[in-house]
Amino acid sequence: MDLRKLKKLIDLVQESGIAELEITEGEEKVKIVKGGEATVTPIEPKPATHAAVPAAAAPATASVAAAEPALEGHVLKAPMVGTFYRSASPESKSFVEVGQNVKAGETVCIIEAMKLMNEIEADATGVIKAILVENGQPVEYGQPLFIIA
Repeated sequence: MDLRKLKKLIDLVQESGIAELEITEGEEKVKIVKGGEATVTPIEPKPATHAAVPAAAAPATASVAAAEPALEGHVLKAPMVGTFYRSASPESKSFVEVGQNVKAGETVCIIEAMKLMNEIEADATGVIKAILVENGQPVEYGQPLFIIA
């Protein structure tokens, strides 16, 4: 696969809200995972000329795990894919702040999915130790949102 095409695919994944893209072109298969690594896998063994492609593409992907704080406590994860919002509207105050006490069942954020606003409730009682997602950012299923201790 052409390196220019590979670079365009990596840019597409980084700019969009998708987490993974897999394309098969002829005998080559490319899988790009946001926060992971890009790989090119020929269906039949090919000469080692393709070995340089993953190395050239790998620096363009970012490691999400390194950016997450190492806090202890219960991790509230996203139950769906969508856009994370800390408040019900841009003018209203956030549902929760770091250091605030929350009870299980209390709304802590909204995830917009397919134009539907889904209130996300705390699944544990405790204190919000960290908010791991910025307001208005896309989130993936199972992505950590809050640390509650």
